[in-house]
Amino acid sequence: MRKQYTLGVDYGTESGRVLLVDMDNGEELAVHVTRYPNGVIDKRLPNSNKQLEPGWALQHPDDYIEVLRKSVPEVLRGSGIEPEQVVGIGIDFTSCTVLPVDERCIPLCYKESLRDEPHAYVKLWKHHSAQDEANRINETAVRLGEAFLSRYGGKASSGWMVAKGWQILNEAPSIYDQMHRLVEASDWIVHQLTGNLVRSSCAAGYKSFWHKEDGYPSSTFYRALDPRLEQMVETKLQGKIAAPGIKAGGLTEEAAALTGLCPGTAVAVGMIDAHAGALGAGAIHAGQMVMSMGTSLCHILLSDKEIPVEGICGVVEDGVVPGLYAYEAGQPAVGDLFGWFIASGVPGYVERAAAAEGVSLHAWLEKGAARLRPGEHGLLALDWWNGNRSVLVDADLSGTIVGMTLGTKPEDIYRCLLEATAFGTRKIIETYEAAGIEVRELIACGGLPQRNRLLMQIYADVTGREIQIAGSAQTSALGSAMLGAAAAVERGGCGSIREAAMRMACSNKESYRPIPEHTAVYDQLYREYNRLHEWFGRGDIGIMRELKRIRSMAEKSKGRRT
Repeated sequence: MRKQYTLGVDYGTESGRVLLVDMDNGEELAVHVTRYPNGVIDKRLPNSNKQLEPGWALQHPDDYIEVLRKSVPEVLRGSGIEPEQVVGIGIDFTSCTVLPVDERCIPLCYKESLRDEPHAYVKLWKHHSAQDEANRINETAVRLGEAFLSRYGGKASSGWMVAKGWQILNEAPSIYDQMHRLVEASDWIVHQLTGNLVRSSCAAGYKSFWHKEDGYPSSTFYRALDPRLEQMVETKLQGKIAAPGIKAGGLTEEAAALTGLCPGTAVAVGMIDAHAGALGAGAIHAGQMVMSMGTSLCHILLSDKEIPVEGICGVVEDGVVPGLYAYEAGQPAVGDLFGWFIASGVPGYVERAAAAEGVSLHAWLEKGAARLRPGEHGLLALDWWNGNRSVLVDADLSGTIVGMTLGTKPEDIYRCLLEATAFGTRKIIETYEAAGIEVRELIACGGLPQRNRLLMQIYADVTGREIQIAGSAQTSALGSAMLGAAAAVERGGCGSIREAAMRMACSNKESYRPIPEHTAVYDQLYREYNRLHEWFGRGDIGIMRELKRIRSMAEKSKGRRT
């Protein structure tokens, strides 16, 4: 019998990648990355002078199709595998990334009449301009005593489905009326491949208030939000819901022609990227926490019990593997934060020094930061450059650095920012454990653990825990390939997601162990981090929110003058 393979398609923030995997042992044969031609749309709409307001982050769905068009044929060519040997495809996606579609599942932004309408485009996961709607969702749920809110740490995010959908209704009611459905991008891609719209229980559970036993919140809740939303579930969120790894359908003739694969190839129901990364990292036991580290950081913790935890981003039964609850928390700026400093905060002499040494700015700063001992730079930062996701769930918060002097150097700030994200992760771990959820093992995956050794040592030192690095550099794509293997059971695939993970996960893991003398210093700094966290995050001072309000007013005034 010829060997069989599966494809994992991993849609990230800036690009999509396709990974070809041996279904028997998880060997990764080929990978190809396609950068999105339009990237993150946060200033102006493509091919338009339409300017976006602060807090907006959009994408164009054509970019997602381009990944299938380019990367799938490339991995086939690069590996020499015949199309008929690929028996399954899995999809993972950033979430909550949503788009409005018509009755044929065609994105509204494809319509010529709507090309200059921002609300017709994909709203990316980090689109946070629906904070007013999120605030009202939280206030209403608390007032009505809605039980579902406890599954999300007591707060819903502005980045989730209902807030984004309500923003469309409030700001562009004609778009809302033309929108037949509001769908997750992962579910839309599965539809493009199979012709079937099957909503992922993973995305629906974490981002749309859906529960395996209780379903969606009642129409009474939606009516209390806004009478116009009373039928939101029955209309805009309608559709079959199925668990990741279930077969959504077979590849259509059109999709087969696009990708170079065979018609009928099994396509799995999609999954959120970080959750697929947890699967790809081999997490299948209670007490394992996987840190998916890239532009943002998502913490996925498996447990055998469901209890309320402050500031989590959701708990979903079967959210990663059947039979366990998967808790999600996160930090919305990690790699993005370091990238911001590289792009906006590094003086010219650093650029010249890095160029003279033939290294990247990241490498130059990491080298300098590694020479510093914990506490030596005298700085402390809050890691809220893109708001706080866990445990405060407040997109209006912003970053800060304390301790700057005329002697502060770029490498000092760089290390301080690395440490700030580690403190944020420790805060999340301690919040879980205070609620009664055990964290026994930390596994890191994603792009950052493979590239920044100093960062991972800092995380071990700050948390006081050993951190294992997943054996694959492509854990999300590998996890998606596992979903494809489970969906292809009729063609000899794996019998379940758990079986696929046991067979295909890479067992070779590097690890970082805490250095006791470093941990002792970080314990002191973490106490001060907590003081800043509570003062700016829970106090009544409101400085960050007021600064954001003043900036918004100034930008709007400037826009009117121009």
